[in-house]
Amino acid sequence: MQMLTKIPKQFYFFLAVLFILNLIQSSFTQLIFDEAYYWYYSQNMAWGYFDHPPMVALLVKISSFFFSGELGVRFMSCVLSAVNIILLWLMIDNPKKNEYIKHFFVLVFSMTLLNAYGFFTLPDTPLLFFTSCFLLTYKHFLKKPNFGIAIVMGIFMAALMYSKYHAVLVIFFVLLSNLKLTTNKYAWLAVAVALFCYLPHFYWLYENDFVSIKYHLYERPNGAYSFEKYTVGFFVNLVAIFGLTFPFIYKALFKTKGNDLFNKALIYLTYGVLIFFFVSSFNRRVQTQWIIIVCIPLVIIAFNYMLQNKQALTWIFRLGLINAVLIIYLRMGLAYQPLLFNFYYESHGNKEWAEAIEEEVGNIPVIFENSYRNAPMYSFYTHATPTFSLNNFMYRKNQYSIDDSEEQVRGKDVAYISKYANTPTFTYTREDGGLYKGRYISNFQSFRKLEAIVDENAITLNSDKAIDVKIFNPYNEDIDLKKLKFGITYMDDYKTPVQTLQITPRATQTVTTVLKQLDTTNFIFELPKTKKENIGYFRVVISENDLLYGLNGKAIPVN
Repeated sequence: MQMLTKIPKQFYFFLAVLFILNLIQSSFTQLIFDEAYYWYYSQNMAWGYFDHPPMVALLVKISSFFFSGELGVRFMSCVLSAVNIILLWLMIDNPKKNEYIKHFFVLVFSMTLLNAYGFFTLPDTPLLFFTSCFLLTYKHFLKKPNFGIAIVMGIFMAALMYSKYHAVLVIFFVLLSNLKLTTNKYAWLAVAVALFCYLPHFYWLYENDFVSIKYHLYERPNGAYSFEKYTVGFFVNLVAIFGLTFPFIYKALFKTKGNDLFNKALIYLTYGVLIFFFVSSFNRRVQTQWIIIVCIPLVIIAFNYMLQNKQALTWIFRLGLINAVLIIYLRMGLAYQPLLFNFYYESHGNKEWAEAIEEEVGNIPVIFENSYRNAPMYSFYTHATPTFSLNNFMYRKNQYSIDDSEEQVRGKDVAYISKYANTPTFTYTREDGGLYKGRYISNFQSFRKLEAIVDENAITLNSDKAIDVKIFNPYNEDIDLKKLKFGITYMDDYKTPVQTLQITPRATQTVTTVLKQLDTTNFIFELPKTKKENIGYFRVVISENDLLYGLNGKAIPVN
């Protein structure tokens, strides 16, 4: 508290203005699709979710206690953003800093994604906040390690990991900057506290067959390497996160020396993250927000450099002001689309299309095929429940694949919205040109959790070898085989579907007509012949009641 009272009033004035601006922005800007998805998380609190740890859902849940609507999703992001700025200020030791408060706020405000996460509620929001918490605690730990500070640091390490799995990079590179921590008993205590606090998520992962880890490591969509899209795109992201100030920000990084362990940690963290994702760019497209962690150490590094270098101080302030003006204009455009002329962002028109579909279908459940984005957005703006995202072999699994949302729509009359509908009963065209095609289905039945298990590690393509497959029925009811069709989806080396062919597997036990509830049935089949080239994998898929095939088996490599 003593540190907070030493902060000048001018600092709190700028902070209050920024906080109020973020509150207003949050209230008048429609949700983006990822925010709607994380709002859906928060409707059923758990220790983990398909794509991410649970911290983002907790932020939404807490926000909903104070407000409704968009602010009920974003309020805690505004709070964390304001506190984060205080934490960044406290990590700067230069005694001249009080003379340059406005320069500090221009620096922070001019960082594009750091600005955006001042109100958007995404996993990176708590990641940024707890990175600052961890670094400030580590700064005090270096001065005087003790039992209390070790416990606090351990809690923040766990909070980092509860925010996003990328947080492991923060912890790892700080450790790498000071290997003597491996012999420090208080550092080991911090690790023990972090692991203890993280046990509920470890258990959730175990209970859910490590679904999140498998997705991020093996199943996340990817494509063929492109130097322009991947590696050049990575360098474009390095510029985008700082805008016009980027030359001076990176110059500050190059000029800063690790004269003490804390500055060394900041440098290691920045270079470590940048090198890690540079190497990753040769395998997959690096999303801009993946490198946002470096904004935290670079605020401290850049501002310290500004205080020591008059030219950097002047140019970062001038270019930062231009950045700020552009950002304010774009933020206004997020809330009011006409300012962006013909450009539609995902925060535009969602309430309108959701209400238009509700007016058409009434209060019956709505199922969106292959859209974990549209399903929660529709539910948020219409307050309609249940909604469901039914995923087929051309998409990917998500939270709707592992929760109980399918059970809530089974057996009901539903509106089914799919871009694959050939003869839709109704359509709706968004202002940005997006088209929704829907039809009505009575007594809807789907069994997307049927699991097809093939034990072989690799199969020879176009062979006549009989392959064993186990079909596990996790439902509390027998499923008539007449309702099901089985198929094989061939995929390329990047797991993009190439061809899907129907198969007729044969039961290896006595003749069976059903998949028994909570039981496994053994079948054999032969891979259908294909003339397609560049086949890297196949997947066993199942169609129920003439729906498109689902995602029932894992991708099996073929020779």
